[in-house]
Amino acid sequence: MSRAVFKDEPLSLTAGLGLGVFLVSVPVLLQAPLVRFLPWVSLAMMLPLYLSASWMLSQPRLRWWGDLLLGFGWSWLAGTIYWGWLRFEPLWHLPIEAVGLPFALWALWKRRFVVGQCFYLGSLLGTVVTDVYFYCLDLIPFWRQLMIAEVADSLPILRAAGELVKTEQGFLWALVLLSFLFSVAAIALKTRALHWWVFSGAVIGTLLVDALFGASALL
Repeated sequence: MSRAVFKDEPLSLTAGLGLGVFLVSVPVLLQAPLVRFLPWVSLAMMLPLYLSASWMLSQPRLRWWGDLLLGFGWSWLAGTIYWGWLRFEPLWHLPIEAVGLPFALWALWKRRFVVGQCFYLGSLLGTVVTDVYFYCLDLIPFWRQLMIAEVADSLPILRAAGELVKTEQGFLWALVLLSFLFSVAAIALKTRALHWWVFSGAVIGTLLVDALFGASALL
């Protein structure tokens, strides 16, 4: 596989930002219901995904897309493993989500596959901050209840969690953590480098997804 720092980048910076946001949303919209009922199907999809990324990386005009797909694959794999089989224990969430972290750090050190790995790292950072919020507000018990509850029984649990979110402590922690993520995203956007704009898009995408789930709990 060739280097992932390309001179002829096929997208504008804003397009890279939008793509980062979009790819973070894909697991929520498509993978979440799939892994709940057909986790092995989601896991099997990793093979064509990886083969496609490998083939694209061998094509000069498609290398950038293969790079991005490779990074997206880490998020897909982590989501499949955790939400497919281990979702009942929140303590396993971050270790599973970080399954691709050693490779991502190695890739950045070697300046290889930086676009996809920056996407993965942006998504992972957003996930870490979200979990920190859950721990700070002691929302973990509600997490466990939701994972074993039937769909019809989930609304009261969400409402109970929402009551904690609406407290002064809930708003304060949300402000602190949102400010941190927005600051990181803003710093990345100042670099004028496509891979960091993709990273920023992944961070912002995580914020949007969290806002959607937060709204469902509050309403």
